[in-house]
Amino acid sequence: MAVSTTTVLDVPALVSQLMAIERQPIDKLEAKITDYESKISSFGTLKSLVSTLQSSLTTLSSKFSAYSATSSDTNVFSASADSNAVSGNYTLAVTSLARAQSLVAVGQTSSTTAITAGASTVTFVVGGTTTDVTIGAGASLEDIRSAINAADVGVSATIVNDGSGAPFRLALAATETGAGNAVSSITIQSGGDSTLNGLLAYNPTSNPPGTATLTQAVAAADAAFTVNGIAITSASNTVTDAIQGVTLTLKTTTTSATLNVARDTEGIVDAASTFIEDYNALVSQLKSRSAYASATETTPVLAGDGTVRLMLDQLRSIFSTAATGGTLSYLAEVGISVQSDSSLKMDSATLTNAMANDFSDVTNLFTSASGFTTRLDSWATSVLQTDGVIDVRVGTLNDSIDNYNEQIDRLEARMAAIEQQYTISYTNLNVLLASMDNLSTYLTSQFSSNSNTN
Repeated sequence: MAVSTTTVLDVPALVSQLMAIERQPIDKLEAKITDYESKISSFGTLKSLVSTLQSSLTTLSSKFSAYSATSSDTNVFSASADSNAVSGNYTLAVTSLARAQSLVAVGQTSSTTAITAGASTVTFVVGGTTTDVTIGAGASLEDIRSAINAADVGVSATIVNDGSGAPFRLALAATETGAGNAVSSITIQSGGDSTLNGLLAYNPTSNPPGTATLTQAVAAADAAFTVNGIAITSASNTVTDAIQGVTLTLKTTTTSATLNVARDTEGIVDAASTFIEDYNALVSQLKSRSAYASATETTPVLAGDGTVRLMLDQLRSIFSTAATGGTLSYLAEVGISVQSDSSLKMDSATLTNAMANDFSDVTNLFTSASGFTTRLDSWATSVLQTDGVIDVRVGTLNDSIDNYNEQIDRLEARMAAIEQQYTISYTNLNVLLASMDNLSTYLTSQFSSNSNTN
């Protein structure tokens, strides 16, 4: 009789296959979590696009109160205007520019060798402000420079090498231009070092004139210019108070130049273009992320999502509702039209002409209480706030994820028990099969012995 053999079960492999079937509910829950996480990420992208749109709306609204200042020659002067400016044309003549005073000390053979024997207190009077500076004993030219700069007296100190036999010269320059910001005097107080006195003393306005060991290389001066024939002086070449709302930066002298201050319509057109780009980017994503796919396309993660549909409906409602308070009611009247795909398109020439004909009504159309930028900005704020439609939807998705994770945790505990039971059961079955195999071997042996005996 043939010997019977029994195949031992591969318990780990068998249990693994059974557990793959048992874990299918968990796999489905994990797939839902992945899908919801994709939805949350997608809403994050949409929220970012809404924020970008709101920034461009803020810029566009601000441009309606902005002015441009145009110089006839930017080599002579440049200009900028703020919302307080008034439209107009101005003629400028620049006689002189504002200058900062510059003083130079006598040369020294070394910038690092000690000059002073004892400590000194040096009093600087700059622009009417008095400041004391302490110069220590054994100070070099570099030490004196550093002490002056550290004291912030209204002048900056440097060391210039003029290439002579005693080339190192201390140079002092007033930190601000204008006659009123010049150095009036530099005095070494009584008991101070005589060498330092011979280097820094400066008091040209005393009567009789005091010792002036510093040489004035450049005299302080105010800028002198005219605006429409009116003479004006300024301590600075940057002038903020000559023309209302306009900042002038004088660069060189001239007998005649012109300045034009006007509404910044070009800036408005540029800002409107940016707004339209940002709006179209948002609408495109709202539509593409929520549209139902065809049989050959991948379904977007937000397909049919009610929150996205609500956002699109709200935007359509804004553009279909007229602005009030002026002669213009819809953006299409100034060259901004809604296309069949819900995007916006602008005719910049139409917008420019509309502003030229009636700037006030165009401003009302955009920025009044019922204006389009005002309502769009309010919509963006409502969407972005913590209890807005996006955060509410994301909160719901997160709640679902938390619920699914709790279900998974419970199922995982159950899976551990099931896996243990499968392992025990099939291990015991292996033991049973092994004992049956031993019994079969024994019986076969007995039959064989009996046959041989007979």
